[in-house]
Amino acid sequence: MKKTGLLLIVIQLLLWSQLKATDLDLSPAKWIWYPSERTLQNTFILFRKEINIDRDHVNAKGWVIADSRYQLFVNGQRVQWGPAPFDPRWQEADPVDISGYLKPGKNVIGCQVLYYGVGDGTSPLGMPGFLMRINIDGAEIITDSTWKTFLARSWNPGQYKRWYLRALQENFDARIFPYGWNTSSFTENSEWLSAEELPGKAGKSSASNSNSNYQLDISGNVESQLRERSIPMMKENYVDVKKLTEAFWIDWKIPSENYFDMKVPDAFTASAMFPLPGFKNKTITIEPNGNMAAALTFEFESQSVGWPDFTIDAPEGTVIEMMVHEAHKPGTDVLINTHFYSWSRFICREGINTFSPFDFESLRWIQLHIHNFNRPVTISDVGLLRRQFDYKLEPRIVISDKVIQKVMDASVNTLYNSAQDIIVDGMARERQQYSGDCSHQLHPLYQAFGETRLPARFVSTFSQGMTVDGYFLDSWPAYDRLARIQQRELNWGYWGSILDHGVGFCLDTYNYYLYTGDITPINEAYPRIVKFFRFLQNMVDSKDGLLRVEDLGLTCVWMDHIAYKQQKHKQLSFNLYVSAMAGTSLVELSRLFGDKEIEKQAKDFSDKILSNCVTKFWSDEEKVFIDNKPWMEEEKEVRYSDRALATALLFNQCPGNDEKRSVEILKTFPANMGVSYPCNAVWRYWALAENGEVETLMYDLRNMWGKMPSVWENNTLQEDWNAGYDGSSQWSHCAVAPIVLLYQGLAGARPLSPGGKKYRIYPQPADLRLIDLDIQTLTGQIKFKSEGMKGNRVISIEVPNENEVELWLDSRENIRLPVIEKNGRGITKYKLTGGSKLTLKLKFT
Repeated sequence: MKKTGLLLIVIQLLLWSQLKATDLDLSPAKWIWYPSERTLQNTFILFRKEINIDRDHVNAKGWVIADSRYQLFVNGQRVQWGPAPFDPRWQEADPVDISGYLKPGKNVIGCQVLYYGVGDGTSPLGMPGFLMRINIDGAEIITDSTWKTFLARSWNPGQYKRWYLRALQENFDARIFPYGWNTSSFTENSEWLSAEELPGKAGKSSASNSNSNYQLDISGNVESQLRERSIPMMKENYVDVKKLTEAFWIDWKIPSENYFDMKVPDAFTASAMFPLPGFKNKTITIEPNGNMAAALTFEFESQSVGWPDFTIDAPEGTVIEMMVHEAHKPGTDVLINTHFYSWSRFICREGINTFSPFDFESLRWIQLHIHNFNRPVTISDVGLLRRQFDYKLEPRIVISDKVIQKVMDASVNTLYNSAQDIIVDGMARERQQYSGDCSHQLHPLYQAFGETRLPARFVSTFSQGMTVDGYFLDSWPAYDRLARIQQRELNWGYWGSILDHGVGFCLDTYNYYLYTGDITPINEAYPRIVKFFRFLQNMVDSKDGLLRVEDLGLTCVWMDHIAYKQQKHKQLSFNLYVSAMAGTSLVELSRLFGDKEIEKQAKDFSDKILSNCVTKFWSDEEKVFIDNKPWMEEEKEVRYSDRALATALLFNQCPGNDEKRSVEILKTFPANMGVSYPCNAVWRYWALAENGEVETLMYDLRNMWGKMPSVWENNTLQEDWNAGYDGSSQWSHCAVAPIVLLYQGLAGARPLSPGGKKYRIYPQPADLRLIDLDIQTLTGQIKFKSEGMKGNRVISIEVPNENEVELWLDSRENIRLPVIEKNGRGITKYKLTGGSKLTLKLKFT
């Protein structure tokens, strides 16, 4: 233990040296805020600074950060929105370039800052503050007390939360907003106060500000560090709505505010507008109809993430509730306020108003509920400012099967929605970063997009959610698991921190090294992974030598929510998973750091857990792992799970390598095998593909994924096998198993050495006449093309100059290439050197 402690100190010192390059100190700038003793939740503060420029062209670059979110303007023009979600102790400041926004003479830099003050899926907690430093041709513009601040009551300070994981239920009153505040012609009045300089240091996060978060009764002075943003700013592009789909008159029985605040049932009657109003030139005019409200429902071509907006010419006091939704079925629910209270309210000033929510949404449907108008109102320019990660490359995927091609297109669009500044499940519900089922999307980021920056940020930021007890807050940086701790202390609710997501994170971290060869974020993560390993060691039950899955206190074991009939049935899957992680990823990571003690402990721990799994769950008669083997007699049935069988196959955990029965069960899908939900389907796909059984999976691609309504209506992948309309179903969710199967199953592409310098290609095109795609590596693209059918197949491969490829083919193929080895499964491995370009005619592939 003393040696381990010393080693961790050494590793922490190494971590510090590796991270110094990204640490940031914005001195002499000061953290500033509106002068106050407390800040209410969902408070908006406007910051304003006038500067003079004496020439036409200047170079003006710097850094900006705010807690919780900011929107930056120069001379009335929107510059950017940020920052990326962060652990409050390690915030990342955004780079900013305002060179093109400045002009000779007086200029105004304006920043609109929202302080959540309550938990959000993208923000666990924080302290209010705004910090910026910009260098303009050698002259520094810094945040200090010379800035003016304004408490923007056009948003009600203290506004209630939208729901558990959305902090802001926006309610904006244009009548009292100081329009023009961010332009040079604006004149400040007495409500504009000089900014208060906060005590926090400009090299530390806002958590150092010492001002109290009065709702949580915590103050600053925690150990923190400000860092440079580790990913590019999001890319933005504008998308118009496709059409106006429905229109209704709403006759309220109660004040509509009561309905939106409390979701009161039977609160209104509705009648369809007939005929449907025209939407010529993206404009629609609605005449007043007594006291009735109008509800206009628009749809987009596909689902996107961003800021919906619209313009309305209306009388003062007209109110619009803008609702958004992922999935609506016309002719059913009149108001689409059926998806986690996803509405924002806007109150008009007289004349033309353009409205957009401050925070982004995920949607395909937008509805405007318009009321309190006594003259015609005209709505125009309904659309969405879409946000996406600024990927260097776009995937190139061409497949002969139209259904499977559509599934792959939906996979790519889903990744645009879920892999942004963090790796999330779905942006319409939680917006929070997970490992486990959500981190499978890292594989196509590497292989289809050639992206390593976002996975590096994932490794760093997820690892920061390490608790003092030694387990990971499995959705981090986010509010969810912090709140669950108090629930679990009262034994109220199922969701504690998911331990299997922590296990998955260890695998994710080593996979990052395999794809990139980079250890920078791993330096930060490894000591935390070791601490988590200690936690797992202490979980072992002395009765059976396995980790428990029930009565775990503040944590829980999830694995999947539909594949198991009882919680205790998860013990096999969880322990096989832990054994696999410890014996592979943790062993390899410990070797990377020269940590021989952890390497030995991890290997021994893995072996013992696997041995005890065999004792308790392996059937010598059936030659397979059985989830409920200890309880079969009382339950009067045999239960398998796709997850346990797949794990055993992928990590060679079947005694004596007796795998035939496991493969057979995964192929035949018997009724007593628990099947995982879409995100976890990838485990079965991996296992069958590695055992040469991809034909079985083509049925899934065509008939399970290919028949998802989300694929055809939203161009996305839904969360569950069955997704409903007008409810809580997520229609754009990180269930990207199909594209993982394409790259790692049908093309069989996997890195074999750190940095992907050595890659495996194991083509199994099944019944597809054409697969044509690029497999991204650090040194270039491996071009892969398969044409024809089995018996007359042509495979073409181009290898980058600095890569080496192991090509795995059926040993019956007549191939003249350097042979590496022949394995016992009828596969011959051939060596392709860098720069190779070859075309092979194959009969058995």
